Amino acid sequence: MNESQRIADQIRRAVHGDAWYGDGIAGLLKDVSVAQATGRPIPNTHTIWEIVLHITAWADIIGARLRGVSEPVTPDQDWPAMPAEVGDPAWNQAVVTCLAAHDRLAAQTQMLSESRLSEPITGDPPEIYAQLHGIVQHSLYHAGQISILKKFR
Repeated sequence: MNESQRIADQIRRAVHGDAWYGDGIAGLLKDVSVAQATGRPIPNTHTIWEIVLHITAWADIIGARLRGVSEPVTPDQDWPAMPAEVGDPAWNQAVVTCLAAHDRLAAQTQMLSESRLSEPITGDPPEIYAQLHGIVQHSLYHAGQISILKKFR
């Protein structure tokens, strides 16, 4: 397994589990209701749904950067707005979209040559290798937030 494949494996583990810390994002979200997803049990924090939209956005942003898109990230891209309709269909779609975005990024990462990992990329840190590790760290950071928010049933 080369380094690109190892990073792709870490992206998959962050989402689908089989990691030493416990459930991945998919496992954490499987039993979250719309009420839980939209609840704000701690003042001035993001909801689970907002976090899901955020981590989806960043998986897509990093994927776009790997394809050469070099536009700056706007606040609306960073933390996308909640949909107008917040029911089971929209929540289920948000979860499916999140998992698919990470799966696409993992597949894209797996296909990178190791030499590309040291290439520059838009954003901070300015190289592909660090941003790919960063997206794993970012997803797990927010998985921890989701795990804590779920305790407020």
